[in-house]
Parts: sequence; C-alpha cells; structure tokens
Amino acid sequence: MSKKPKTQFGFTLIELVITMAIAAILLLVAVPGFQSFQRNSQLSSLTSSLLVAINTAKAEAMKQNASAYVIPASGADWGSGWIVFVDKDRNQSYSESGDVTVMKQEAPASYFTISGNGTSSGTDPYLTFDSSGFSRKKDGSSSENLTLSIKRNDVSTATQNEETRRIIISKTGRARSCKPSTDSNCTATASN
Repeated sequence: MSKKPKTQFGFTLIELVITMAIAAILLLVAVPGFQSFQRNSQLSSLTSSLLVAINTAKAEAMKQNASAYVIPASGADWGSGWIVFVDKDRNQSYSESGDVTVMKQEAPASYFTISGNGTSSGTDPYLTFDSSGFSRKKDGSSSENLTLSIKRNDVSTATQNEETRRIIISKTGRARSCKPSTDSNCTATASN
C-alpha cells in the first residue's frame, strides 16, 4: 500500500512576511487618523463640560432666584478648572460657607488653553446669570456677548484653528458651542 503524503499546515516564511507588511501599512494609515479622532474627542469633551457648567449656572440662577456664577477655580485662570455657585450671601465672590456650590470641575490637561473676552477674561474673570437667566455684569448691567475659546496648544499652528472650539454666550444667556474652522458664525465676537 502506498502512503499519502502528509498535508502540511501553517504559513510559509514568504506568506508571513507579506502579511506583516500589509499589517504595517494599515497601521501607518490608521494611527494618524486615530490620533486626530482622540484629540477631537478630548476637545469636544472639555467644551461640553464647560457648556454644561454654564447652562447649570443659568438654570440654578432661575431655580434659586439668585445670581449664579461660573468662575475659574484659581480665581484667574480657566485652565485651573471652574466652580459653579449660587451667590446666596450676595457678595459677588465665592465662599464655601456663604454660597451654594453647585459643581466643581477639575483642571483640564495642560495642553488646553481657555481664554475669553469681556467679563470672562482679565484678572478676575467670571460669568454670571441673574434670576431671569440673563447674562449680567457684577454691577447688574447687561453683559455683552461673551466668548470662551478652548484650544489645544500641543498641535502645530497650521492645525490650531481645526483644534479650537468656542462657547458663545448671548446677552439673553443662551450658550452654544461651535467650531471656527467649519462655522462662519463662530468668531470671537459672534452674537448668538
């Protein structure tokens, strides 16, 4: 009787090298796209967190019939995180004992920069809403349209506009987020 030759299983060295080369090419194509997706996701998440804080302050001001503030946690830099509080003692500054702390946000990663205009900038930046939900200044006068810009500072200058989001707050207290690279109404001085 004759024996059948054994069937061999597995890959040859050439097949294995070709497969590895194809996998390497696919990874080279996919990794930059994934990094871009991850950066965009982190930026959108931070923007959403700040937008939630602003809308929470507006809602609490109306709910508690008192002024509500969003202020930087450090008092001067939005990059230190932020605090939302209702100014129960009506002194226009935050104190844990005299005010109602609604929420606190930890500092974002150091590669984010948050800057603003009007009352949301300077040495004592703040956002405040009156009991009707309108954006106000500390003296009670109507606030101008405010803009907060959230940027990644770990990207090249060429892609920085793509890696920027803005939150625009109108005089009426309506807040919206936008992307300047795709929205022509998303300027630093835009109205709502």
